[in-house]
Amino acid sequence: MQVVFRVDASREIGTGHLMRCLTLADALTPRGVTSRFVCRQHPGHLFDVVRRRGHALIELPGNQEAIAKGAGALAHAAWLGCDWRVDAEQTSAAIGQIDADWLIVDHYALDAAWEKRLVAPNRRLLVIDDLADRMHECDLLLDQNLVEDYDHRYDDKVPGRCAKLLGPEFALIQPVFAELRQRGRRTSGRIGRILIAFGGADANNMAGMAVQAFLSLRRPDIEVDLVIGSSSPHLEQLRQQIGGNSNVSLHCDLPTLAPLMARADLAVGAAGTMTWERLCLGLPALIVTLAKNQQPIAKSLQQHGLARWLGQDDSVRATDFEQALKEILDVGIDPEYVERAYAIVDGLGVGRVSARLMDAA
Repeated sequence: MQVVFRVDASREIGTGHLMRCLTLADALTPRGVTSRFVCRQHPGHLFDVVRRRGHALIELPGNQEAIAKGAGALAHAAWLGCDWRVDAEQTSAAIGQIDADWLIVDHYALDAAWEKRLVAPNRRLLVIDDLADRMHECDLLLDQNLVEDYDHRYDDKVPGRCAKLLGPEFALIQPVFAELRQRGRRTSGRIGRILIAFGGADANNMAGMAVQAFLSLRRPDIEVDLVIGSSSPHLEQLRQQIGGNSNVSLHCDLPTLAPLMARADLAVGAAGTMTWERLCLGLPALIVTLAKNQQPIAKSLQQHGLARWLGQDDSVRATDFEQALKEILDVGIDPEYVERAYAIVDGLGVGRVSARLMDAA
């Protein structure tokens, strides 16, 4: 069985789409599946990560003309880096000689118009989406998010034949999270270790603000793990910021956050794909939305008592982090949090999705 992924990573897009597709590809490999990735050469593309994970990569050219948002354009059209028709033509040419059983598309800038151009005999199409803001022409749709009306919001956006995998039951997180989850989370309510990780699209340097807020509290008794990508424009600034603070450790380009999440008592991060990893391990979080499309997720998490949402990144300040950290350090962790989180994500989603792909091929 052969699978092709059309997905991108960049400083603007972030890394979450690519990483969850890699998680799915890794899970398919032991089942005898060959996965290939078709990705565009955006700044921060992470091609080396794909190849290190053992998957073939077909590169689409970068430096395309910027796409102006016009009438009828998708909200995230500019993320593609070219006109969707050009992308469809280039993608079709890239996979033309591959007898793929599945084409898997994870891209906010692509919709039914693009998907119809990639239709081919004996090839099924899976769309991974989070937004429900456009039409799709696919055989299977996956949306792992917990948002209002999540089980019905695609009813008028996919064809009748399309099967839907909806909700955190299908969250694409690495199997190591489920393994660590089995050990359980021991918590006294006290916070002794904090994980700060905002992923690969932290344009406003929320990580730096969170570190600044923590340092202002003068708590040498608490350890902090700060995670950032080596391609981040804020890397050197962060190194200087934490210099001389032995209780703050900087980590770059980790293959997984699972061990750090398992050790942490509190996370500070975004409302993106790491949400489901944190919930799987019962890790409470202070979250900031880095894009408007993350707001429904953050709102739902807060309503269900699964995170504290501080706001959108362009409005959050270091004082907001400081106040939230001070409050939770004073009060401690809700003893019922772990049970609530465990009820949402069990870490077995990637196995469920893999099985559906294999059964339908």
